[in-house]
Amino acid sequence: MSSAEGVVVGLDIGTTKVCAVIGERGESGAVEITGVGTSPSTGLRKGVVVNIEATLRSVREAIENAEMMSGKEVKSCWAGIGGSHIDGLSSRGVVAVGKSRETREISRDDIERVMEAARAVLIPMDREILAEIPQSFIVDNQKGIRNPIGMIGVRLEAEVYIITCSGTGSQNIANCVNRAGFLVNDFIFQSLAAGRAVLMDDEKERGIALVDLGGGTTDLLVYQGGAPLYTASLPVGGIQVTGDIAALKQIAFEDAERVKIDAGCCWGPYVEGEDVLVPGRGGRAPESIAREEIFRIVKPRMEEIFLLVKEKLDALFPPGQGLGAGVVLTGGGAKLSGALEFAQDIFGVRTRIGLPLAAGGLVEEYRSPVYAAAVGLVLEGNDRETRGLFTPGDRQKAKGGKFPLARIWDWLREEIF
Repeated sequence: MSSAEGVVVGLDIGTTKVCAVIGERGESGAVEITGVGTSPSTGLRKGVVVNIEATLRSVREAIENAEMMSGKEVKSCWAGIGGSHIDGLSSRGVVAVGKSRETREISRDDIERVMEAARAVLIPMDREILAEIPQSFIVDNQKGIRNPIGMIGVRLEAEVYIITCSGTGSQNIANCVNRAGFLVNDFIFQSLAAGRAVLMDDEKERGIALVDLGGGTTDLLVYQGGAPLYTASLPVGGIQVTGDIAALKQIAFEDAERVKIDAGCCWGPYVEGEDVLVPGRGGRAPESIAREEIFRIVKPRMEEIFLLVKEKLDALFPPGQGLGAGVVLTGGGAKLSGALEFAQDIFGVRTRIGLPLAAGGLVEEYRSPVYAAAVGLVLEGNDRETRGLFTPGDRQKAKGGKFPLARIWDWLREEIF
């Protein structure tokens, strides 16, 4: 295999599968997807490592499969992190403008100081900051300012959304990746990565909810005004759907998973086709299951998931408001037959499936909601590398999870200015 120079790798470690995506950076700095790989995952529960050996085997297999497709050697990766241990909180920083200057014109120094003030929140010792994202600025009580540089004012405020994760959770994932033979450049919040791959800037501005239907959890990320507003992780996902089929039909979990993939449906008008044959095990004869029976099992659980998401959204916005661009479904659960129509019926807003935006290369291989987070990790990782913010293989984390000011300023420059 060739060297890893110019290779950018996204690693999405989920509860039911690990996805690895390899991108190659061209002379222009743009990245092209040249390899994808997956492997079953059994070492995580709701985003938290519970079996290191199983997880590192899954990581190694997924990356090796992607290497075989791309012909490139992987040395380091951008790892996604998500699940029930992720939390988000809003913070506000306030500073006086130009304290040490005669002029009251807002400068980069003022931006850095107000971001530093916003960061001064009490976070438990076992937590680390995963991302700090400016939402808007306020100059002398004038709200909704995206770019305050050059404005005249006395008082500058910043509204910031801070995403934190379990410190031990991230360390255990890093340990698995390292023991599998690879380095972690840095961790990126999986929902942010998925949003990077499937959402348009205009949608983020008008207000949109990204619903990641994973195996162990369903993760929600809401954008408004171009920046993240809210995040939540619900402790229910595709595993519960499979478990319901296995329990009610008294079949093996792996057989139930196959039934869900092949014949699962949660939207009545789409229930059609022949009965599903489940192979016999342990001396039992093969069993035929009607698709209507599968529908009656799958629908209540999917309804529960969507209603839990709707409850979170209703607490954020009045009905019919806040989500001008609607809802986007991504993750493996978005592939379930009828999920789009059922979600749109429950949410009452325009809903679509989030497919990764074309990034060249093997488009047909990765244009699936399953690869949304992994493709987003490649795109975000490539951006950070080309801007010189990170050196591959070197996690530039300050003590206590402090977010580097250089990274904050770069986000401001790219996303706002």
